[in-house]
Amino acid sequence: MLSFSPKAKEMLDHFAEATEEISEVCLRVEITGRSKDGFQYDLQFIESKDAKEADIEIEVDGMAVFVDPKSAKYLEGTTLDYQETLMGGGFSFENPNPLWMDEISEAVAEIIETEVNPAVASHGGHVELMGVEDGKAVIVFGGGCQGCGMADVTLKQGVESMIKDHVPSIAEVIDATDHAAGTNPFY
Repeated sequence: MLSFSPKAKEMLDHFAEATEEISEVCLRVEITGRSKDGFQYDLQFIESKDAKEADIEIEVDGMAVFVDPKSAKYLEGTTLDYQETLMGGGFSFENPNPLWMDEISEAVAEIIETEVNPAVASHGGHVELMGVEDGKAVIVFGGGCQGCGMADVTLKQGVESMIKDHVPSIAEVIDATDHAAGTNPFY
């Protein structure tokens, strides 16, 4: 499912040794979003007891790795690498997978990119598709839409209508945004 480049393994071992507050260092990987530039990942050191209940546990180069179950199929064949730059360095993922593996998710993502985001961009906002399951599209608002007092109206009268009109198999659009977070929420 997931592999480490030699440099990534070296740096993971280095960081794991420096993590004194965790006795048994494990890695947790989750895909947290998607954009036209690719997947967005959450990569963190955890103790095995801190893994989420549904996480899939695998071993990669002697390290226990916990993978979010919804992310697993999108991590197949992915390599975790470490790139050194003039500003330091960081982990990166070489992921050969498409952003969406089913036609409905792909259609919803396309409508969000071509119809929804241009409409909310005038307010400094954007919308991301987190996933589609059982006819429900789960989205999050960002930018000026995160924390906006009109988010429910935008969702029901704008975003949901656009998605349902173009993708009839979607029965509901769910807002999973944490509207209390962000730099200036007023929700």
